[in-house]
Amino acid sequence: MVLALAAGAILVGALPGYAKITGAIVSTTSGTINVRSGPATDQKAVATLAKGANPEVYCKTRGEQIAGHVRTSSTWLRIGTDRWISNGYVTWSPSQDVPWCAAKTKAPTSSTVTTGGGELNVRAAASSTAGRQGGLANGASVLVQCQVWGQQVDGTAGKSGVWYKIGDKRYLSAAYIKWSAGLPWLPWCGQDPPAVPRGGNQGFIDAHAAAAQASDRETGVPASVTLAQAILETGWGKGALAREDHNLFGMKCFGSPGDHALGCRDYATFECSPTGGCFDMDATFRAYASVEDSFQDHGDLLSNWSRYATAMDHADDAKRFATEIHKAGYATDPKYAEKLIGIMDDYDLYKYD
Repeated sequence: MVLALAAGAILVGALPGYAKITGAIVSTTSGTINVRSGPATDQKAVATLAKGANPEVYCKTRGEQIAGHVRTSSTWLRIGTDRWISNGYVTWSPSQDVPWCAAKTKAPTSSTVTTGGGELNVRAAASSTAGRQGGLANGASVLVQCQVWGQQVDGTAGKSGVWYKIGDKRYLSAAYIKWSAGLPWLPWCGQDPPAVPRGGNQGFIDAHAAAAQASDRETGVPASVTLAQAILETGWGKGALAREDHNLFGMKCFGSPGDHALGCRDYATFECSPTGGCFDMDATFRAYASVEDSFQDHGDLLSNWSRYATAMDHADDAKRFATEIHKAGYATDPKYAEKLIGIMDDYDLYKYD
């Protein structure tokens, strides 16, 4: 999971305060690989590494899936300040365990059991009633693969419904796990890799039209409105919630991920109060395995929740539908319906109904 430098080259932007992992070797058919300012190909290329280079690695994160010379991977390696390479072009000699990067600081962060004394049970599923698969002592280091949503537990590290997968049918409650440098941005087990917008505005519409039309057929929610909402909520797919957790409609958790989502994750957001004033805040949003699951959840919500019954009565009139879901409280933006209609008009989204 790493890239390498040409012989004698020096990579700028190193992180001298952190332990460095060696043994990474860049592997390509020929030529160089790009070093990016972030873990995706739409981030700026800031340097290159030649075949056979040996960069020092600090930590890893989840990013755009890359079909590289070595493997197809959505893991990216941090090799310096704002310096990332795809694991798809890296071999290791010897093999190394790379820690996750902390979400806020990008520093390497490791996880340890914190019970205050006794053993932490390892379970066969994300529940304290699932079969016991052994135990780990207080202070034991653990290698987290991914996370799942399960039974909420109130533990020494906090209260959480997240469980960490550490092996085949081996799970630990996050409520008893402490991270040395802060929480990493962990993938959900079975989740599609982050989405990277391609093809501009029309590319976004083309990529999501089929899912919107499938929702229209199944639930009656106009595809034109669904597409406009996805565009507005995500900024044409550029928002972190859409990229990372495939949530295109700002669907919140309210304590549970519901029937279609994998789990719940906190994001910074911007809300407007009906009584006046807008403000920044943190909210918990649903994380989906795929974009298609997000569309399905959105359609089911609008078609089955009684507060949107008036809108569903006007599903054959996209503009009226947009106005009615706004009246019913779908979004706090006072110009939400106006913005949806403007997008539908500008891109003639009605043709998808």
